[in-house]
Amino acid sequence: MKFLISSLFAVFTLIFPLATFADEAIAPDAVHTLWIVIAGAMVFLMQPGFALLESGMARAKNAVNVMMKNYMDVCVGTLLFWALGYGLMFGTNPSGWFGTDGFAMSGGGGMDYTVLFFQMMFAATAATIVSGAMAERTNYFGYLLGVIGITAIIYPVFGSWVWNQGGWLNQLGFIDFAGSTVVHSVGAWCALAGIIILGPRLGRFGANGQSHTIPGHNLGYIGIGGFLLWFGWFGFNGGSTLLAGTDIGPIILNTHVAGAAGAIGAVFMSSISRQPALMTNAVNGSIGGLVAITAGCASMDIPYAALTGFIGGVVCVLGFILLEKLRYDDVVGAVSVHGFAGVWGTLAAGIFLRDNMFNLDVILVQLLGVSVAFLWVFFIAFFMYSLIARTVGLRVSPQHEQRGLDITEHGEVGYPEFNRDAAYLSEHVKDLQPLR
Repeated sequence: MKFLISSLFAVFTLIFPLATFADEAIAPDAVHTLWIVIAGAMVFLMQPGFALLESGMARAKNAVNVMMKNYMDVCVGTLLFWALGYGLMFGTNPSGWFGTDGFAMSGGGGMDYTVLFFQMMFAATAATIVSGAMAERTNYFGYLLGVIGITAIIYPVFGSWVWNQGGWLNQLGFIDFAGSTVVHSVGAWCALAGIIILGPRLGRFGANGQSHTIPGHNLGYIGIGGFLLWFGWFGFNGGSTLLAGTDIGPIILNTHVAGAAGAIGAVFMSSISRQPALMTNAVNGSIGGLVAITAGCASMDIPYAALTGFIGGVVCVLGFILLEKLRYDDVVGAVSVHGFAGVWGTLAAGIFLRDNMFNLDVILVQLLGVSVAFLWVFFIAFFMYSLIARTVGLRVSPQHEQRGLDITEHGEVGYPEFNRDAAYLSEHVKDLQPLR
């Protein structure tokens, strides 16, 4: 009983100041800091969500490789964004194109550090989106070089155009509250460039153009990963207020409604296109709905949030079909989920803008923003991955791809009890180094 009373008292002492200082005008920096740090930690939890979802959609022989890429996305992305990316994105921006200070921040105020921590998670998310699309045939160190380019240059430069007060898209009134385009489409267009350079996995498409499904190894991971991503999204969108204000509730509610509608939209689209109601489609549909609402979650009423999420789920399924017809091998559907749904959601933020719906001027600015994002990100990423392919090497050899990247890239296996041959081969990993 004493433990219960003390626990209730601790909860009360935490909630009471939050309730007392809920109004933005009088809320102390300590309360704002507390909310942003909690939200940032929730966004960090999206990384294991991505790791589980992407690993589950890959084959067992590549499970460790996918996990390692997601793990190192955070580590590499954190240091590069701190050293260079944050300054380019949020530093003083007199030209409208990129920041000129704030690099390798040291000695700043508490709120500066708090925002840096929160934005680090966004940079890592943009890089992680690429991981799943390029899974099962990518040279590990070549992939990490791509992460450096994304978190240090590609993502922060475009982000400075939108989220920096001096950014030229920001000055035009471009709406992207939490990053449907800035984070998700940026990651997706990098992924699109990567899979074009890489080419499809062995056996993914036949000589006559027919498509061969390569199923993932663990549907349970996919489901759990989807739930973790959904939970993290409450911090992703809610934390983007950068204030502990009363507007957090509507933002998170819009986020949740759109995620639910996205799953329904994907299942509906699968049904009318005479496809089975796959769990992978449902999970990706919900993520597509979450991606879509991320731009307009703070400026859209609930019915339009539901519609935005529903169409986001539909767009995901149509995107899968389109990429398959183009013979682009995206293992997890990242381009459809984060790219196509991100474009739709950014346009929807202008179409369904509260108190100013269907304003053509606003919609045209949104269209300009998503177009510029594609042009900047895709072509820079295409050049980057082409350079990596010609130097370090981007694709592993066919032999290594067949054996699995867990062995050839890491000398480990995810399930040694069930794959004794692979475990044996790991002892000879020195003989299986990739051709570079």
